[in-house]
Amino acid sequence: MPPFRIVLRRLVVPAGLVASVWACAAEAPPPSAAPTPPSASAAPIASAAPAPAVVADPNLKGPDEAALDRSVAPCDDFYQFACGGWMKATPIPDDEASWVRSFSVIHEETQKSLRATLEREAQGDTRGDAYGQQLGDLWTSCMDEDAIEKHALADLKSELGVIDKVRDAKSLVAAIAHMHSLGLGAAFSMDSEIDFKDATQMIAGVSQSGLGLPERDYYFRDDARAKDIRAAYEKHVAKTLELLGDPAPRAEAGAKTVMTMETELAGASMTNVDLRDPQKIYHRLDKAGLMGIAPDFAWDAYLAGIGFPDITAINVGQPEFVKTLDAMTKSVKPADWRVYLRWHLAKDASPWLTRAFVDEWFHFRQVLTGTKVLQPRWKRCVQSVDRMMGEALAQPFVKEHLGDDGKRAASDMVAAIESSMKSDLESLSWMDEPTRLKAEEKLAAIANKIGFPAKWRSYEGLAIDRASFVHNAERASAFEVKRQLAKVGKPVDKNEWEMTPPTVNAYYEPTMNEMVFPAGILQVPFYGREQAPALNFGAIGMVVGHELTHGFDDEGRQFDAAGNLRDWWSPPVSADFDKRAACVEHQYDAYVPVDDQHIKGKLTLGENIADLGGLRLSFAAFERTEKAHPATPVLAGFTPAQQFYVGFAQAWCANYRPEALRLLVATNPHSPPKFRVDGPLVNLPEFARAFQCAEGTPMVHSGAARCDVW
Repeated sequence: MPPFRIVLRRLVVPAGLVASVWACAAEAPPPSAAPTPPSASAAPIASAAPAPAVVADPNLKGPDEAALDRSVAPCDDFYQFACGGWMKATPIPDDEASWVRSFSVIHEETQKSLRATLEREAQGDTRGDAYGQQLGDLWTSCMDEDAIEKHALADLKSELGVIDKVRDAKSLVAAIAHMHSLGLGAAFSMDSEIDFKDATQMIAGVSQSGLGLPERDYYFRDDARAKDIRAAYEKHVAKTLELLGDPAPRAEAGAKTVMTMETELAGASMTNVDLRDPQKIYHRLDKAGLMGIAPDFAWDAYLAGIGFPDITAINVGQPEFVKTLDAMTKSVKPADWRVYLRWHLAKDASPWLTRAFVDEWFHFRQVLTGTKVLQPRWKRCVQSVDRMMGEALAQPFVKEHLGDDGKRAASDMVAAIESSMKSDLESLSWMDEPTRLKAEEKLAAIANKIGFPAKWRSYEGLAIDRASFVHNAERASAFEVKRQLAKVGKPVDKNEWEMTPPTVNAYYEPTMNEMVFPAGILQVPFYGREQAPALNFGAIGMVVGHELTHGFDDEGRQFDAAGNLRDWWSPPVSADFDKRAACVEHQYDAYVPVDDQHIKGKLTLGENIADLGGLRLSFAAFERTEKAHPATPVLAGFTPAQQFYVGFAQAWCANYRPEALRLLVATNPHSPPKFRVDGPLVNLPEFARAFQCAEGTPMVHSGAARCDVW
């Protein structure tokens, strides 16, 4: 799928490159005596109010004391206070670009579980699992390195042959269509998407794509780091073309051709900030309208080539990009197009070709992320099977890992936090009554999906064998392309998920007005029956509040209760919201996570608003629940309110390699973990009260400096 097919709001996105089908996101010690106070310059941790008399499970686990850094006062730098001990004691694994106490640890354990399932199925022990034989065969073909060394490059012969036939505009369109039908990226992207103005219907979407660097600004920035990356990229392209059989001089010339063509495409591409604005990426046309803005690209032949000649309703996400692409079909020589297409074929396929291709692919990833060693093959194969047949692989995982207790607890948490949002809407002084009623209507209409889909995806007709992993990848990708494009012109499937259930993540989708919480994230430390309720509210509760707030952030608020892109705000209320959002934008613009690289406040605005709102909503739900049914005792010297905030922060303890952190700041709509903790907390009086942080301390913003949205 293209990276900008829909306005999907995830909780977190890994710092690595966008992945496709072809190219592969601790238990606390027992409570102890009261904690040692921070250093003499720091205020001691104190209760804001007497601890409630609680009759609670004596075995409840509280905050991870080993993760704390008590040399730092919580009112000076809460992230360092909550996570400093963990960060010091936890090295980043050599095969990772970053390591997060929650996401990474759960993901690692999930991968091991999925591996056990796949190895069992590969040995014929399917235990009635849906598509168990196909999963076992796909796993076996991926793990068969000897066969890949012998046959993988030859298995691309057909695709290379199509590219070699490019001699004019007609054959160029045929080659691009052939690559797209196999899910291989080149030139632009075609997919299905929900119509922003009629969220009941699916239409086609043409979007910018075709770049090899992480995003368009990498082609134009003048800093030394960007120049080094471009130089490394050009060498990487040349080396890969050599592996395809080009002599070194031709490969070096080809790399310059690729860089020139991609720079032209990048120049016509929208920035990541503009791509966040749904008004800027919605331009619905019929096929005649598409031909009108790009008359020299043979759209009829292209649509026939991808197997869907009858597509008519199309959203052109970036018209200027399509116009530039159209011009390039005439201005760029066929020989140069052949080089460009060969590179993009090899780029997408490299992770699963011979070891020489894999090593070269990984070498450039090292430049971007700083990762020291290639992940073991079993991990890469687990991730690939998850992408190709994720909902088949998920079914045995869900049976083993998601109990009724976890799903019920998540449902209760969602209900409690939605109640907090309703109370918030009822009390907002800056929202007028007509807008408030529309907001309450949207809140009441939000659909919640928890654990796994109500209806599992079918993989009937997908041919998988043990002979060739490259051919399996082609067939799986083509199967998914066909499934996606077959939706065009049909009603939206309200049961579909955009993540596989083992995924350690969550999302809000505005065109569906829904929140989705896969089984993968409903695990310790986000949620655990043995954890104090305060920790669960601080961790998974914040996740729920975060996704709920996305429905009302700077993007989500533009969609109504039915998921349609429509302005339902009165002008004065809209202006007030924009003023409040600007406060958040400017706050994060000032943060410098690495070198002299500032967070992009506008790029990260939606996520930062969601973090701020999510924390406030979850804490309100926790307080209300705790008042009605006290269940959290003082643990490790922390009051229930303090446990909430420590539990929240410790879910985000993380270490990043400098390269990966720079990549995240440059491209990602999420702020780095430290600022996802300290950033919202400085705006919350509830946090200041919990830790008795005085005015003027670093963790307290007051007056005009304090940002308040939801």
